[in-house]
Amino acid sequence: MSNRHVARSVVVQTLFEGDMQGWLLSPSEHKEEFNTSLERNSEEALLGNKLQDFASQLLQLSLAKRGTLDEIIMKAAPEWPLEKIANVDRNILRLGLAELLYGDRTQVPPKVAIDEAIELAKNFGGETSGKFVNGVLGAIYKEMGEPGKFEKKKDKEIPVQQKTTELPIERLGGAVVYAKNSDGTVYLALVHDIFGKWTLSKGHLEDGLDVVDATVTRVREELGLPISIEQKIGENEYVAVNLEKQKVRKQVTYYLAQAPFQEIAFTSEGGLDDAKWFSLQEVPELPLYSDLVPLLSKAIDIITNK
Repeated sequence: MSNRHVARSVVVQTLFEGDMQGWLLSPSEHKEEFNTSLERNSEEALLGNKLQDFASQLLQLSLAKRGTLDEIIMKAAPEWPLEKIANVDRNILRLGLAELLYGDRTQVPPKVAIDEAIELAKNFGGETSGKFVNGVLGAIYKEMGEPGKFEKKKDKEIPVQQKTTELPIERLGGAVVYAKNSDGTVYLALVHDIFGKWTLSKGHLEDGLDVVDATVTRVREELGLPISIEQKIGENEYVAVNLEKQKVRKQVTYYLAQAPFQEIAFTSEGGLDDAKWFSLQEVPELPLYSDLVPLLSKAIDIITNK
């Protein structure tokens, strides 16, 4: 993954938060909130000063042109009203289109801008997000006359050297657990870790154990909630340090699961210290791990569109 790709991921996370919070309706009135969000996400992604500057420029460009970007997206995808496009996909389109139309083409050629947006969609969106983003931006690119189509391809951005493929793999199953109370309000059950973040319930997969069964068992043990798995919503991978102080690659399969709205019987273990129900309106205010934001967004989109 290139350094700039990580910076673009940070911008998408910041735009997503701004969309959820309503800041995008009047970006000029929420400059402080956007800057705070970008700074927090940049710190979590360990961006250096140059990459933070790059991310800040992309964010400001996306915000300054937001109205025009939305109009172009609606014209390029008339069968998809803007509010019906998943939050993550919508903001990836905004970022990709901002680079495509207004970015420095000597630094980021049009095809690179499109390819980067497609990769963001594959990483953060649903199963069809990559194709959707490719279709919309591809149509706009053709309308532009395909600038740079016959230019000699430049070397790709140099990726950060990582040796994660050499690390042992630990597989886990996790769930976005939701419930509805008597008046129809939707809540998510989240767990709190010792690092001060709210996250999702997940557990290690024993050899030979079905990932769905393992996820159901883990949630029942951790939250005391009976759940019904509805669908797979994504996968995630990160590097962590185990009890033997060794680095491992943790690969997590996440599911959307429904539970009855009842008191959580939390069992504290494995670095977790609390668990609570949160309404959908409360979730964007929580300190969350940035790589979980797209999963939560997808889950919320599925729940609210039922």
